[in-house]
Amino acid sequence: MEQVSGTFTIDLRRLGALRELDRRGSLAKTAEAMHLTPSAVSQQLTALSRELGVPLIERQGRGVRLTGQARVVLQHADAIAAQLERARAELAAWGQGQRGALTIGAFSSAISGLLPAAMTTLSSTHPYISISVVEAEPPDLFTRLDAGEIDIAVAVDFAQAPPFTDRRYTRTPLLTDILDIALPAKHRLAHLPRIPLRELATDPWIVGDARSCCGAVTRSVCAAGGFTPEIRHAVNDWQSLAALVEAGAGVALIPRLLQPLHRPALILRTPEGEPPVRHVFAAIRTGTEQDPVLTATLTHLTQAAATLQTATPAPHATPSPTSNHNNFPPLPKS
Repeated sequence: MEQVSGTFTIDLRRLGALRELDRRGSLAKTAEAMHLTPSAVSQQLTALSRELGVPLIERQGRGVRLTGQARVVLQHADAIAAQLERARAELAAWGQGQRGALTIGAFSSAISGLLPAAMTTLSSTHPYISISVVEAEPPDLFTRLDAGEIDIAVAVDFAQAPPFTDRRYTRTPLLTDILDIALPAKHRLAHLPRIPLRELATDPWIVGDARSCCGAVTRSVCAAGGFTPEIRHAVNDWQSLAALVEAGAGVALIPRLLQPLHRPALILRTPEGEPPVRHVFAAIRTGTEQDPVLTATLTHLTQAAATLQTATPAPHATPSPTSNHNNFPPLPKS
């Protein structure tokens, strides 16, 4: 292959294919994420290799792996992407951020428990900012963020999320969401203010899909408690999960982010010891930090999260006469 030219040019779409291959690890998964065929992705990478004059991928068994030269290119690719985002942000700042549109991607309980309050206050101070919401979780959530399909990703730190050190994203911590134990009303431990998690090792559990944030968190919390849960029901919808617990089908962990919407007959108790938590954060593409529309939206997200963090009491607190065993407001009547 030719030596690197001093005047070489880079097609940014092809560079994006290389970044996606680094993220996904295979041509097939890269093609799926980019809505292309594996052959088309391979052609883009071959063309990029020809542009740069260095090999970027090599065969490894039935798949491919990145070369050392590709790793060098990727270091610069992150910087190029960030600089382009800064240019975009500076152009957006020209209008002082009073008018614009953006899309927020978030997991389901953030959409239910966090986004409405943030969007309400934002609309009162910035009425000409239009917000669209898309439900998604990592890794798809960050693939969409990379592609510009969404502007802010609201996610939970777990195995499917990018590492904290990923330079492609700038993070804003939002809240630490405590998970409480949900029990049916006649459960043998319902009378206890706090429950040792290991005492539920023999109970049937209701847990979300292992690839979802809360499904993964529940499994890791039980593992830390010294047992593997018997998953009797696999449910990703929170209202359905709560209904099954209420019906006596099993026990579950439910985040406080959703508990203001809980079913009245549900018993909620804090686990004994250090309560299990999940860390919720917002991420934007590095380089967009000065975009005034993004800045305003992140400010309202942060404020809504802070209000929610201080407003939700622990379920083992002394219940009020109208609290239905807990200190959370009942569902509104239809």
